[in-house]
Amino acid sequence: MHTPVTIIGAGLGGLVLARVLHLHGIPATVYEADSSPTSRPQGGMLDIHDRNGQPALQAAGLMDEFRGLILEGRQAIRLLDRNGTVLFDKADDGTGTSPEVQRGELRQMLLDALPDGTVRWGHRVTGVRALTEGRHEVTFADGATVATSLLVGADGAWSRVRPLLSDATPAYVGRSFVETYLHDADSRHPATAKAVGDGTLVALDPDGNGNWLVAHREKGGTLHAYITLVKPQDWFATIDFTDAAAAAARIAEEYDGWAPELTALITAGRTAPVLRPLHALPVGRRWERVPGVTLLGDAAHLSTPNGEGAGLAMEDGAALGKALAAHPDDIEAALAEYERELFPRSAAAAVAVAHNPTPQELINFFTVQERPGD
Repeated sequence: MHTPVTIIGAGLGGLVLARVLHLHGIPATVYEADSSPTSRPQGGMLDIHDRNGQPALQAAGLMDEFRGLILEGRQAIRLLDRNGTVLFDKADDGTGTSPEVQRGELRQMLLDALPDGTVRWGHRVTGVRALTEGRHEVTFADGATVATSLLVGADGAWSRVRPLLSDATPAYVGRSFVETYLHDADSRHPATAKAVGDGTLVALDPDGNGNWLVAHREKGGTLHAYITLVKPQDWFATIDFTDAAAAAARIAEEYDGWAPELTALITAGRTAPVLRPLHALPVGRRWERVPGVTLLGDAAHLSTPNGEGAGLAMEDGAALGKALAAHPDDIEAALAEYERELFPRSAAAAVAVAHNPTPQELINFFTVQERPGD
């Protein structure tokens, strides 16, 4: 196959696709809005499952490099109630079924595995339009354009490519994360570090309002927390997140009466809390085959965090790359094959989290799945 593939978005899924295509000698260019790989934070920990993310990395020929990124012991999980009482505690069993890595390091590993110039940084897409015979034109913020016979939208929740295929748009799911960090936690916040343990903490109120928090132990004693609040978006609009102390205090009010080692994840950080509203696409939404274009990752099947997002995006990228390599003379056959598998795979992962779970459902989920969401 000699038709160059145009990929919009240098996230994990788009980069896995580019790498698999490279291994099969298929040219690809990735256009990314970020000005560089380090222009913004790349998120926290990811558990890379042996059912999706790891096979994708195997297809990309990067398993040895991936193993070098794994943080040993981080598969441990602990479930506490609001008083700090342990409801469930499981140490890392060493099986490697869902080892933890830092998202930024995983992304850099994929970037390092691509030829120089594959990723074009600072290319923010402002528009995409159909041409003729399955071709599409992409317009960037600086006015430049590129025409392509094979366009892949790997550009996340608010994809500019998606409207070519679907009129679906992400909807707010009724809850948001507030992201916080505690640095040097073992020395500065030992009680909280002890509560989190060696891997991931999930804390909730079995009789409460559905709020809960998740914290991951990252490198260097950093605790990275996601404080969940079941609130409408206009509630968050009343909080001034530019005033870090006031914002943290207001969020902490919603956790009044919780153990201090848990609320410290909200109030004791030295960085401003960051609001992360959660959105999702309709579960099971499909599109009709449109020549010359497809989607992967959140652009195709955004759902609320469920531990599968990164792995599914990587699986999408690997599956699409392999389909294109298997049908070098028939792009449409490759895209049709890819989408036939994409739709049921992504729907099955999303259906379990298509509503706001009750505390008991959370307890059941974490104790059965043994890993919280990414």
